[in-house]
Amino acid sequence: MNIILLGYPGAGKGTQAEFLVKEQKFDHISTGDMIRKEIALATPLGKEVESCIKQGNLVSDELIIKLVEQVLKNGNTARILDGFPRTIPQAQSLEKSLKALNQKIDYVLFLELSKEEVLKRLTSRRLCSKCGAIHNIYASNFTEKCSCGGELITRSDDTLESATHRIEVFEEQTRPLVEFYNSSIGITRIDASKPAREVNNDILRAIGLKK
Repeated sequence: MNIILLGYPGAGKGTQAEFLVKEQKFDHISTGDMIRKEIALATPLGKEVESCIKQGNLVSDELIIKLVEQVLKNGNTARILDGFPRTIPQAQSLEKSLKALNQKIDYVLFLELSKEEVLKRLTSRRLCSKCGAIHNIYASNFTEKCSCGGELITRSDDTLESATHRIEVFEEQTRPLVEFYNSSIGITRIDASKPAREVNNDILRAIGLKK
């Protein structure tokens, strides 16, 4: 089963993917993780990508497709695609790659969230510099440090200016995917404003893993 998660940055795609990986044994194909690995290794590609991300822009299709194709050839066939595809050319390349493996996209889930809530979520996120855990300054249990002892920092792409630009980029480049998939596979809309566990239950019902 291959599932695509669509939605604004900050809609909770990563959180929902984590639930499915831990509890339903899905593989998580996260282009964000792949890219961050390149940045952490300080490769020439990583430096180029980091500069692009700081400006709130998307990484080139050519790079993303190459990274994803490598992953599709390995692991199990129950996958969550998070952050990919983001454009119609990426979606078309994905279909081609999956067809070569005699596979297909089974579900496309769109996590719906208002722009106002997206901005609030993005600008309130804090990342643990040690373990990578994501925290939110509005959470009732928020503290100045992570439970692992790491310092909490604001990601370069979570400033108000960058977050606003990321929304604009989504509308321009990713929003067309909604129509693209709605006319072929069909899209299931999930209310992402609910608590994370409720969103997870809605997703499980949508893909037939819970009544």
